[in-house]
Amino acid sequence: MPVNMIHGADGLPRIVLTEPMGSSAEVLLYGGQVVSWKNERREELLFMSSKAMWKPPKAIRGGIPVCFPQFGNFGSLEQHGFARNRMWSLDGSPAPLPPANNHSTVDLILKSTDEDHKTWPRSFELRLRISLSAGKLTFIPRVRNNDNKSFSFMFALRNYLSISDIRGVIYDLICSEVRVEGLETLDYFDNLRHRERYTEQADAITFDGEVDRVYLRTPLKIAIIDHEKKRTFVLRKDGMPDAAVWNPWDKKAKAIQDLGDDDYKSMLCVDSAVVESPIVLKPLEEWRGYQELSTVSSSYCSGQLDPRKVLYGFT
Repeated sequence: MPVNMIHGADGLPRIVLTEPMGSSAEVLLYGGQVVSWKNERREELLFMSSKAMWKPPKAIRGGIPVCFPQFGNFGSLEQHGFARNRMWSLDGSPAPLPPANNHSTVDLILKSTDEDHKTWPRSFELRLRISLSAGKLTFIPRVRNNDNKSFSFMFALRNYLSISDIRGVIYDLICSEVRVEGLETLDYFDNLRHRERYTEQADAITFDGEVDRVYLRTPLKIAIIDHEKKRTFVLRKDGMPDAAVWNPWDKKAKAIQDLGDDDYKSMLCVDSAVVESPIVLKPLEEWRGYQELSTVSSSYCSGQLDPRKVLYGFT
């Protein structure tokens, strides 16, 4: 399938993935980061900050950054680790993976450098396969320990999803809200309360203020339902047992330098993550994860979508 390299106005090299139905994705070598994913109607599915900084070594806020070897500030390294602000390379000899029929695919690799060793003295190879097919964007990350001793790491794919107004401003229509299904009854760390551990009590996660949580031991499938856009994101994952949910709301958004004051209204992060129990690799061992994002055209309010069917496959 077609894969081509271009240089954007920002000067950063990017790979453009396309598929016959008309959807596309753009992947930067900087950070190994997907910065655009459009469906066959050319609608952008990912959020990008109106104040995103496109000049290294700054991280780019939006799209799908790679968090490695640390998530957030759950450790002594810089926020979300260093993989998202390093220049990756095309992987010239990717290991055999399941065939990607009708997929447009790119394989990237990030190797540890002397600069990395100053803050995280480990020898590793981080590989990432990104595949596009009709209505679906798939990630296969792999981390290999090339060191002579064991090491541990956290990992996350931070999915900035483009949504309708998260505030649910059409107050006379219950259908206006954005909600996350599949995390009910689970324990989570609340980063707004010193990472204290709580249990989710709501039937679904809805939003009326800042949220910054890491849900633990989550299912393999999560649904993000956007009533106004009549769209549901379905997040499938494996090897990444946790799921982070984040929206800064109005006050925090104004304090974030690379986020527009009103950007919080149209974004929601629901991440595949390894946070609570970091991965431990012995020398020459390799870890492999999996994430698949897909979209379902739906109208939950009119009964066209049963979130239980999306999550569990039954009505």
